[in-house]
Amino acid sequence: MYPLLFRSILTRFDPETAHHAGMLIIRLVGIWPFSWAARALTRPDPSLRTSALGLDFSSPFGIAAGFDKNAVGAYGLGALGFGHVEIGTVTAIPQEGNPKPRLFRLVPDRALINRMGFNNRGADAASRRLRALRMRTQRPVVGANIGKSRVVDVDDATADYVRSATLLAPLADYLAVNVSSPNTPGLRTLQAVETLAPLLSAVKDAAGSTPMLVKIAPDLADDEISAITRLAVDLGLAGLIAANTTISRESLITDATTVEAAGAGGLSGAPMRARAVRVVELARAAAPDPQFCIIGVGGVETADHVRALLDAGATLVQGYTAFIYRGPLWARQINRGLRAG
Repeated sequence: MYPLLFRSILTRFDPETAHHAGMLIIRLVGIWPFSWAARALTRPDPSLRTSALGLDFSSPFGIAAGFDKNAVGAYGLGALGFGHVEIGTVTAIPQEGNPKPRLFRLVPDRALINRMGFNNRGADAASRRLRALRMRTQRPVVGANIGKSRVVDVDDATADYVRSATLLAPLADYLAVNVSSPNTPGLRTLQAVETLAPLLSAVKDAAGSTPMLVKIAPDLADDEISAITRLAVDLGLAGLIAANTTISRESLITDATTVEAAGAGGLSGAPMRARAVRVVELARAAAPDPQFCIIGVGGVETADHVRALLDAGATLVQGYTAFIYRGPLWARQINRGLRAG
């Protein structure tokens, strides 16, 4: 029913408008008795419980950063069956993001192009929401994804990240450092090992005992992925997230005019699937210790796609784009498929 609803109604709305409408429903799902009813329908089977980062996940499948930028829907997303919710990307300074329109559907490819630009209400606001969320029972594992504020020069990025980490790490179950979005000018230059090492060291000190991961781009060369993974291990990070959206437009079946009209931004969804598996394989080869957590992201739509990333070496898996195409029972579908084997 949802695919028909998507094609007939939701595709008539601007994608960002449709997302905000969906978030209102998700927030409602997080309120009792709706949360109780949702959990009765979507609760993952106990056989799916996964231990990682010193934490207990009800399922290896969670929702990636970008879906709940301001930590307003985490409880509802947990009630829908996601084993963890990564909020953000959050910046130290509140920002509006890039001009609209900035989110585009590529329906034939089951993909999205976004150039949101880290639109969020800032780390102070997110910290207040995380504090309130920690008071609730039956919540999912909640990670906080942090990025560079747009108005801050790349040369001053470390202090900016440290400010966000200081506010959010004590309240989050884990911290993810995003140096790989294609939508903040200069951000991806921070992935160079010589630049990344001091930044991650400083943020790790600020994070204290909270497990910390770094999120990388799929567009890096294979040897760069291996080098950053080894750096993460050497610095004592808890893991790595593989990977962010891609700037590639290869092998799309959507009309070229539509793709060109969407313009710049990160591509997510089904076209990312093969590269995500490869990035996870490279990361796991560079960090074979199973205690080093690798979160696989990219192109996930079915339980088989989750298994492919787990088989490649991922500890946990995240998705986002397919929520647009599969609807609110997507996590339930994934979890049931995983249980069935």
